[in-house]
Formats: sequence, C-alpha cells, structure tokens
Amino acid sequence: MAKNRFERRIEALRGLLAREDADGLYVIGEANVSYLTGRSGADCSLWISRTDAVILTDFRYREMAQELFWLDLEETGPGRREADILASICGGRIGVERNTMTLASWLDLREKAGEDRLAVIGGPDGGPVEALRMIKDADEIEKIRRAEALACEAFSHMLGVIAPGKTEKQLARELDRFLLDSGASSTSFDTICLAGANASRPHGVPSDKPVERGEFLLMDFGCVLDGYCSDMTRTVAVGGASPEMREVYGVVLDAQLAACGGIKAGMTGAQAHAVAAGIIAGAGYGENFGHGLGHGVGLQIHEAPRFSPTYPGQIPENCVCSVEPGIYLPKKFGVRIEDLAIVGRDGIINLNGTAPKELIII
Repeated sequence: MAKNRFERRIEALRGLLAREDADGLYVIGEANVSYLTGRSGADCSLWISRTDAVILTDFRYREMAQELFWLDLEETGPGRREADILASICGGRIGVERNTMTLASWLDLREKAGEDRLAVIGGPDGGPVEALRMIKDADEIEKIRRAEALACEAFSHMLGVIAPGKTEKQLARELDRFLLDSGASSTSFDTICLAGANASRPHGVPSDKPVERGEFLLMDFGCVLDGYCSDMTRTVAVGGASPEMREVYGVVLDAQLAACGGIKAGMTGAQAHAVAAGIIAGAGYGENFGHGLGHGVGLQIHEAPRFSPTYPGQIPENCVCSVEPGIYLPKKFGVRIEDLAIVGRDGIINLNGTAPKELIII
C-alpha cells in the first residue's frame, strides 16, 4: 500500500536524523507533532527512530492515536510518564528538540535516562522537523492560499467599516468577527489595529483610542484555516494624508514592490532583506525600519526561514514567507505593507493579488 504523506514525512525525517549523533528524536513541539501526524499535537509527543515511530499520549487520546495506523502507541498515565517510556524503548542516545524542550521535561528525562544519553538537536531556527516544514507541499500551499484569500476578504470588508470615531479595539474586534464568522478556526495571532501615533509601534496593542481624520490606520491580521495560518498588513489613511504621510507610504510601497519583484529561491535571508532595506535607507529612513523583512508562515505564524540580516541560510523553493517592510516615526505614525508569498526559483507567487496596496484614503 502506498505511504501517506505523514509516513513519507517520517521517512524524510529519518533521513535527516541519520546525520545526528542520536538514535532518534523525541518530538515534543505541538506544531511538529501535527506536521508528522495530521492531528492536533496538543497533549501528544512522538518518538521517531530509525526503526520505530511511536506516539506517546494518555487515555483521553487513545482512540485518536489508534487511527494513526503507521504509528505505534505507548500510553502514559498515573505512574507512567513519557520519560519512563523513552528511557525504556531507547537503549541509546535520545535526541531532543532544542527550541521546544521545556526545562521540566529535560530534567525529568535526564533523571530517567541520564544526561549522557541526551543529545540536543537543532539551532536557533529549529531542528530537522522544522527543516522539513520550511518546504510546503501542494496541499499545504493550497490551505495557506485559502487562509490568505480569507484575510484579503476581511480587508475588503474593513474598507466599508473604518470611519472616524471608531476605536482601535472596535476595529480589531470587527476584523476578528469577520474572520471567525467566515470559517476561520481562530486568528493566527492577536489582531493589530493601530491609529495615528500608536502605529509607530510595530506590534502595538489596540486601545480605546478613536481613529481621527488625517491619521493612518495600520491593520496586521490573519487567520487559521484547516490548521494553516495567513498573515497580511495594510495601512490606510482616514480622511486625508499629509505630504509627509504620502512620502513615507510611497517609500514603503516602493520597497515592498521591489522585494516582491526581487526575491527568489537560493538567496540568503540577509540578501532578501537587503532588497527592501536598501530602498528605505536610500530614502533616509534606514533607522526607522528595525525589523526583518519577513518570516516563514505555515502551521505557525512565525516559522523558518526568515528574511533578516541575521539569517545567513538560503531561502528554499516552495517556502511561504511574508514580505513586510515598514517605516515607523515615533510619536507620529507608522506604515507597513505585508503580503504573503510562495518563493519560487524565478521569483515569488504573491497570495495577496486581490488586496490593493496603493494608498487608500477612506
């Protein structure tokens, strides 16, 4: 019988583990468990070795685990912790995920198996499962495409809702309501709606401040659909825009368009970031763009790879990343424009084609 996509992912993981000084990997990260099983990774973990593929969970999830016929089941419960099971089924070195292993789990496993049997696997951007997750298959891309299309619909809806006097909180709640009522299981992060001087804080929290005429409104939002995230940002002007607002918006738009036109697989994250950062710096706003150009999006809203001056790795084909330059002038305003894109060998496929990026004045 042909292997399903999750069996193939486990097989690919085994290929990566062959390079590690460990007999297998204890997969504890919720998104990583979901990626390898197709089920919620909550309250479950995995042991993947060269010969074994085991799901570790308790009585509550027994039936769900038994549906995963390509995985053996080891059940936890009173007096039988995951550390006990791992120490017994692995006679060699146990690989643990650097970015998701809690101190409590580490201490528990060290007590049961001994520190000399533990091998920390991965770097700042994750380990072998995250490396597999970077490259999206056709099913994953379609799910992200649908999630981003819903975000574009939400933006169109908001263009008919935004008005002077409405507060940041009210607008954020309306964005959330639209996304959830349209089929999203959740938002992919806490929705950001910031007006006027508040928009100079890239990840500010919506407040009771009303939107006033002559201000920018920055909206950063996304949703989860079929387990996969979307992410987009649009900045609109309410009632009018000053010459300075128009100038800054134009610089950000030029940088964003240049990045969308210049990024392709094989570039480093630092090179991708430099495409937009160079335009912003050339316009005299280099000190006002203090974050990376973008990040991977998938099962989680922030994944590898990253478009960042601190990311030297190459950007692989078929990853999905945000492209989001911004300029933030303290106590004045901020502008950010963000699309989500599939990175290809010859360029990107923009998933925000229906959402306008030119300056909109409401």
